[in-house]
Amino acid sequence: MSRSTAPAAALRAQHRAETLALRLPPLLVAAERVAATVAQGVHGRRRVGTGESFWQFRRYQPGDSAQMIDWRQSAKNRHVFVRENEWEAAQSVWIWRDGSASMDWRSDRVLPTKRERADLLALALAVLLVRGGERVALLGSGVAPSAARSILPRLALHLTGPAAATAGGSAGDGVPPVEALPRHARIVLMGDLLGPLERVQAAVAAYANRGLRGHLVQVLDPAEETLPFGGRVEFTGLEGEEELLVPRVEGIRDAYLERLAAQKAGLSDLARTAGWSYSVHRTDRPAQVPLLSLWGALAREAV
Repeated sequence: MSRSTAPAAALRAQHRAETLALRLPPLLVAAERVAATVAQGVHGRRRVGTGESFWQFRRYQPGDSAQMIDWRQSAKNRHVFVRENEWEAAQSVWIWRDGSASMDWRSDRVLPTKRERADLLALALAVLLVRGGERVALLGSGVAPSAARSILPRLALHLTGPAAATAGGSAGDGVPPVEALPRHARIVLMGDLLGPLERVQAAVAAYANRGLRGHLVQVLDPAEETLPFGGRVEFTGLEGEEELLVPRVEGIRDAYLERLAAQKAGLSDLARTAGWSYSVHRTDRPAQVPLLSLWGALAREAV
């Protein structure tokens, strides 16, 4: 491959990105608006440096510097490749959004579904990180971390496109997947986190043992926190569970709330053991609140 081929490939890739940008999902527009609110008076810290330890080759993507292109590796293939070093890969934030069916629930039409709120938080956080010069990626998306603004439409389309049901997840089962991420990277896991605690703990421990710093954000509908229903109610499972008819919901409310409290306490304990943070966000509350908390925590880690 000649050197003149690479710029042509880069231009074609840029054209594809611009074409996608013309179809910006409403999600990205909303995320930019939320991020702008949080960013007022808050500034990120641009990371610089190249590092010395080689980590991997990956395909060139729009926004990559031409200086990152590895001409020798590119000459062996039909595609343009860039060389990533360990330091560059480590200074990245990986975001996971739960893709399980339970995230599509909401108790009231005026509320967003849990998935919609988690999507907004994930993309708004990505917007803030990119503005601050941080490299960001969605776990499981196959898109390499980047600090270029051109990555944002791709992340938005990944969250809202045909693959959205499993975006950032292994099988859409509500449990974070475990991937081979570089040491000392940072990770944010968002979902209702109502799955088996031992499986969530296994995923968190796998990342923490590799030196990753992380944050758990539990996204819940307000009805999940209070069980406000009364009388005879039939509950329909969203993930293949059998329907459950409860003659009198009031009779099980205390037991339900105790079990939810135990789940939250378990998540808090496993996060603390790993040196991570844990927070709960309700979909009837402003998205700016958890976003500001996350952004502040990540900014402190970058210092």
